[in-house]
Amino acid sequence: MTVLRLALYQPDIPQNAGTLLRLSACLGVAVDIIEPCGFVLDERKVRRAGMDYIDHASYIRHSSWQAFQSALTTSGRRLILLTTKGERRHDRFPFAAGDTIMVGRESAGVPPEVADAAFARIRIPMMTGPRSLNVALAAALATGEALRQLGGFPDDERQGEN
Repeated sequence: MTVLRLALYQPDIPQNAGTLLRLSACLGVAVDIIEPCGFVLDERKVRRAGMDYIDHASYIRHSSWQAFQSALTTSGRRLILLTTKGERRHDRFPFAAGDTIMVGRESAGVPPEVADAAFARIRIPMMTGPRSLNVALAAALATGEALRQLGGFPDDERQGEN
């Protein structure tokens, strides 16, 4: 079992999906893409969005929320929803090995039945006024905190480099 997974619920913006696939490649976090997407998700477009990092990324496409939920249940993973409506701050939430952090659609978040299925709903603390962070930035912040807590960052292979 990987230390952590990241789930994208019906992403709208291919560049955000590409950014998160790059995060997968760099940090060793597997990604679940829950369809339908707001863009055509074919191999050519995934390669373009993920650039040369795509060969190092680990991702699975799920045809629907139900298909993803079935896979999640089978694997025994907790679903942690990252949402502006979260009850707990991401930096005060105790992540566990095997957790899946989910981000919602850029345009609409997730529907109530998806939010209700989450083990926990977490948020990133922000200044009063702005509505939310970009979904890829928010996912990176929460993923970084979870990896920090779990000691899950890759070994530093770049020692000695500036």
